[in-house]
Amino acid sequence: MQHVKIPQERIGVLIGEGGETMREIESRAEVRLDIDSENGSVAVESVGDPVLGLKGPDVVRAIGRGFAPEDALGLLADEMMMFDVVDVGAAARNKTDLTRMKGRLIGEDGRTRELIEELSGASVVIYGTTFGMIGTPQEVDVARNAAEMLIDGAPHGAVYSFLEEKHTEMKRAGLEYHRFPGGDA
Repeated sequence: MQHVKIPQERIGVLIGEGGETMREIESRAEVRLDIDSENGSVAVESVGDPVLGLKGPDVVRAIGRGFAPEDALGLLADEMMMFDVVDVGAAARNKTDLTRMKGRLIGEDGRTRELIEELSGASVVIYGTTFGMIGTPQEVDVARNAAEMLIDGAPHGAVYSFLEEKHTEMKRAGLEYHRFPGGDA
């Protein structure tokens, strides 16, 4: 059994209307969820396939970090799919710095976030003080590197060039992009 802590405001998303999302996670990940809505603690117990059960906590974490349930459930579609988080808050010196870093990651009208998603192939979400990613190890690595470059103050143009180069490399290598609902990666 693993315990995962998620923000209280994400508990409703995890449970879903009438418990629908929770039941879908339990069924598809072959886990049992015990949710404490008072403190945001979620106990995840594997009750079936142990490999699927290992992904259950990541599905819960991904929802807790701002992903839509259907994107988080994408972690179960392929054993290569992974979830990772960059803690933007840990790199920030103060609130103003954090706001600036998040703004750099999001970009004007969300365009930078969209380009990271589009060119890396990973699904990305900026929530609270974190930058979350779901994708294959290669996709997540590219998205993480782009995010870290932006956090470190690299010019957007340099980051876009890096993303385009990596996108081309992954296409040449024949690495398949996953397809998320609503995404065009």
